[in-house]
Amino acid sequence: MQKALLAAALAAGLLIAWVDTRPGWDDAGVTVFALFLSAGIIGLFVRRRAWLFGLAVGIWISLWGTLASRDPLFLVLLAFPTAGVHAGWALRKLAGRPSASS
Repeated sequence: MQKALLAAALAAGLLIAWVDTRPGWDDAGVTVFALFLSAGIIGLFVRRRAWLFGLAVGIWISLWGTLASRDPLFLVLLAFPTAGVHAGWALRKLAGRPSASS
């Protein structure tokens, strides 16, 4: 299951990077939200090493931006999918925990 999730994370990140590099696309906010949301959904199913799945989603757009502009500041974009995958992972952990009143 984790290998399939990793493949899905890589594919989602590649798709987002592809859309972001289209000539008519100029909406950074939507791109950042897509990185966060797709990683968050994957985070709901991750068992361990959530950071790896965040990296898998965000690596494509960060690499493309860094290589195209020669500006390593694009690596900051990795923060959004990493935050998203950890948010999804934490949400799953919290939802799976029985309440104190039960």
